[in-house]
Amino acid sequence: MKKSALINSELSYLVATLGHTDEVTVCDAGLPIPDETQRIDLALIPGVPTFIQTVKALLGEMQIEGVVMAEEFKQVSPEHHDALIALLREEEAMCGKTFNIAYVPHEAFKVHTQSSKAVIRTGECTPYANVIFQAGVVF
Repeated sequence: MKKSALINSELSYLVATLGHTDEVTVCDAGLPIPDETQRIDLALIPGVPTFIQTVKALLGEMQIEGVVMAEEFKQVSPEHHDALIALLREEEAMCGKTFNIAYVPHEAFKVHTQSSKAVIRTGECTPYANVIFQAGVVF
């Protein structure tokens, strides 16, 4: 049995099979997911699991080097945006690396998800609570 906190088998497998620069999207309950992209659906009921809970679990296993968010996220849902930025700053301090954080219009964000290796759907019902993580390396 795994020693780390992430026990979801689909998420564990996803992280274990990521290569450098592969991308993973964590999204709210409403983001459209392209048919051709792997969907890992964690949503149970509205709000469960939350976007932030899911990001914390994923960051506990996944090394990242880049982040993409919709420009609208920081204006429409500033509390969730700020919570995500705080997690990213903690992660940067822990791994001693700085992440490239980019913002794009929401429509461009939705198109960008098509290149994600997987989209992880949460139960979050907060507008624009979505992020794309680009895999980094641990060395």
